[in-house]
Amino acid sequence: MRPPKELRVSKDRKILTVSFPDEAPLSMSAELLRVLSPSAEVQGHSPDQRVIVSGKKDVEIARIEPVGNYAIRIVFNDGHETGLYSWSYLAKLGHEREQLWHRYLQELQEKGLSRER
Repeated sequence: MRPPKELRVSKDRKILTVSFPDEAPLSMSAELLRVLSPSAEVQGHSPDQRVIVSGKKDVEIARIEPVGNYAIRIVFNDGHETGLYSWSYLAKLGHEREQLWHRYLQELQEKGLSRER
């Protein structure tokens, strides 16, 4: 997948907009990016090890660091910084954000967890 032509963080640090060539811009909340981080800390080393991250409603993007020509590291204001977001993973999150968000909210409810701290 080709790199995006633009990555833009909103002034309030809560939205990342990714613009890939020949596509409409994809906007994702910092909360979605944080709770679906591709890090082993969140995803585990297999699907049954995946962690449901709660309490991140107010998380913000502190900074974005390039990783070669294939990904970015998003550093969040809660200290999480181990996820490497490849271009294809960002595109997947952007294109499937509605379904992924709905599934996340269902998982929180099933586990008795909250988006609040």
